[in-house]
Amino acid sequence: QVQLEESGGGLVKPGDSLLLSCTTSGRTSGDSVMAWFRQTPGKEREFVVGIGVNSVTHYSDAVMGRFTASRDTADNTLYLSMHDLKPEDTAVYYCAWKVGDIPTTLQQRYSVWGQGTQVTVSS
Repeated sequence: QVQLEESGGGLVKPGDSLLLSCTTSGRTSGDSVMAWFRQTPGKEREFVVGIGVNSVTHYSDAVMGRFTASRDTADNTLYLSMHDLKPEDTAVYYCAWKVGDIPTTLQQRYSVWGQGTQVTVSS
């Protein structure tokens, strides 16, 4: 059983940077995709970025050029380096995991989720 735990969220000012991490525990054999989603109150969970074990990466248009995902395949730790943060980036950020090798934006395809970490961008 795979378990995920996010960390690194916090309160930052517009233009600041932040690094999120997602650690994995449990049995993770085989190809997998790890992804970041985010959610604000009253809205659907939104895809941010997904990365396969072969480093195939897919970003949402909203974060392209500002966020960078990376993955340590030795221990399946997922990182999200966020730069030039904007107030609209404020959300709870969730780490997600699924079997396979191609990232998908569809949240229902991910079978394991972390508890989330709050990111607040405010002056």
